Amino acid sequence: MAKKGRLFIISGPSGAGKSTVIKAILGKNRDLRYSISCTTRPPRGNEQDGVDYYFITKAAFEKKIDAGQLAEWAEVHGHLYGTSATYIDETLTDGQDVLLDIDVEGAKKLFVKYPEAVSIFIAPPTMRKLEERLAERDTDSPEAVERRLKNAEAEMAQAHRYDHILVNEELTQTVSRLETIIGKACFNG
Repeated sequence: MAKKGRLFIISGPSGAGKSTVIKAILGKNRDLRYSISCTTRPPRGNEQDGVDYYFITKAAFEKKIDAGQLAEWAEVHGHLYGTSATYIDETLTDGQDVLLDIDVEGAKKLFVKYPEAVSIFIAPPTMRKLEERLAERDTDSPEAVERRLKNAEAEMAQAHRYDHILVNEELTQTVSRLETIIGKACFNG
């Protein structure tokens, strides 16, 4: 019988550096598959459809919900985000490891569906540093930054639900620690 793949769920507040850490780990581990979420929000900066997210309309998103095609979905910062159940299940069954970048609400649902998943929370060093990072991104209005900071407090309160918490103070160290977690889980899996 073929070995089933491992599921890695990564969460953390907006601006904590999840995307940067994930891109770095995917560059180091070519066998790790990234589950691209779909969202109703517009692309930011250099984001590309089918690479960073599948950018879809609200009507198309609602069709996916009705068809039961999403392992989880949630409204975050005023936009809908969801994860393909088919992609996760088929990829894991094929023996490949899957990495998800997902908000804490979506992660709660996935913890129930995939209790064997390895969960990692990426946290900023401080709330002040998070505020600086969000401002430096220059991708959101001041109101959106305030909303993200408010949401970050609630998200940080959920960190204890995760198997691992990585404080992203220095990118190289954070990537190295994540690489160790993934390596141990795959070796022991």
